[in-house]
Amino acid sequence: MAVKKEHKDYISAVGKRKRAVARVRIIKGNVKGIKITVNDKDYKEYLPYTQWQELILKPLNLTGRDNIAISIKVQGGGVRGQVGAISHGISRALLKTDEELRATLRKEGLLTRDDRRKERKKPGLRKARRAPQWSKR
Repeated sequence: MAVKKEHKDYISAVGKRKRAVARVRIIKGNVKGIKITVNDKDYKEYLPYTQWQELILKPLNLTGRDNIAISIKVQGGGVRGQVGAISHGISRALLKTDEELRATLRKEGLLTRDDRRKERKKPGLRKARRAPQWSKR
């Protein structure tokens, strides 16, 4: 019988968006500044656009977390979906550290899982809803 090992040195949560899944770990301990690694790279290297970086930092800025270390493993989907999954995962992990943050994060919509996905293609159509071009003759 396998015994499940509990880790006390980090708090974990899972965030999702479309097909992307992000496993987020907030590492306990004293850290100076914000240190975020995504798939073993610095988040600024993994996500070069400042708009994406701001979306990841949004839950931390709202809750006033300035000294924190976060490790993230993300897979699936496109980069924009991965950014949404990371933001969702960070929000859920912060909620595990302090339940009083729920109102702040909920107000900004960071705890809601955005489940929109691409609609499947139907037979006889070009795309999900795009019909073939009609020709008179």
